[in-house]
Amino acid sequence: MREYVILSIETHLFFARIMKEHSFFLRASFPDKETALRKRAEWFQQEFEEGLHKTVKLANGVVGEAVLDSGEIVTDFTQIAENQTCKLTGISINTEITEAESKLRSGRITRVSREMVYHVRMLNRKMLERLNGLIAFKEEILQKALSCKIYTTNYPLLIEHILREARLYRQFITQLEKKGCIVASDLRSKELFWNQIMMEHAQFIRGLLDPTECELMQSADGFAEDYCRLLEEEKEQGGRRCNICNPKSLQLTKEFRQFKATGTEGIMDCKIRSIILPLLSDHVLREANHYLRILEQAQKGGNCHGAE
Repeated sequence: MREYVILSIETHLFFARIMKEHSFFLRASFPDKETALRKRAEWFQQEFEEGLHKTVKLANGVVGEAVLDSGEIVTDFTQIAENQTCKLTGISINTEITEAESKLRSGRITRVSREMVYHVRMLNRKMLERLNGLIAFKEEILQKALSCKIYTTNYPLLIEHILREARLYRQFITQLEKKGCIVASDLRSKELFWNQIMMEHAQFIRGLLDPTECELMQSADGFAEDYCRLLEEEKEQGGRRCNICNPKSLQLTKEFRQFKATGTEGIMDCKIRSIILPLLSDHVLREANHYLRILEQAQKGGNCHGAE
């Protein structure tokens, strides 16, 4: 039950914030006439904020140091990005959650109480229910956007992108409830998933930059092409690298993470021309930090070698 509690809380700390921000981005993307869609997106944002708030209350002294130090939960930019995005959009965000997260301390609990297990189980079940609803909502938006029944400023690929992340989150919580743990997938599967996510981040960044930002657009294109090549290499490998990560993924993600961090700072300081919300920039930075932790842990475990 100790593993069940820790993994559940760590999973929610990362993914519940991602889902509440997905809901925010969906809400901000609809024109005023889409009142019903905007209200539904607002409801999901509030529900995942509530779930994240409950998670933070359970997390102090429970989660691992590597998770808190990775920058996947919050970064130095997160609260500022939230405040700026609130002002730009007029949509409220509960920044008190971010402040509480920044004060979390890691710990190594050896035993968990029945009360703690109960609260985690109830949280998992509620978040799973909300995830099912959010996934259905995203699928509906994608279908309507592709059939020209609604207008949204989000690319269809971005909606597909956030659907994949939501389904991964649902997969993890389902496994925790059925098996008490997250079933270990091979490193190759993780790389394929997150390299595609990183590739699409680069494509989105390129598409949201002002056309005058030629150098940044070229850099974003370069990252997209590099991740595309890695994905092609993985397909050619045909599953021969099940439990060994590609050092190219680690090096490229370190470089892309730095590009995102510099970009986030530039956007918040209004030094980069774009239509990228400050919170979106911080959002993709946290996802790079999350993936980087996965790769670095594989490296420390001796599982990050060449694919020969």
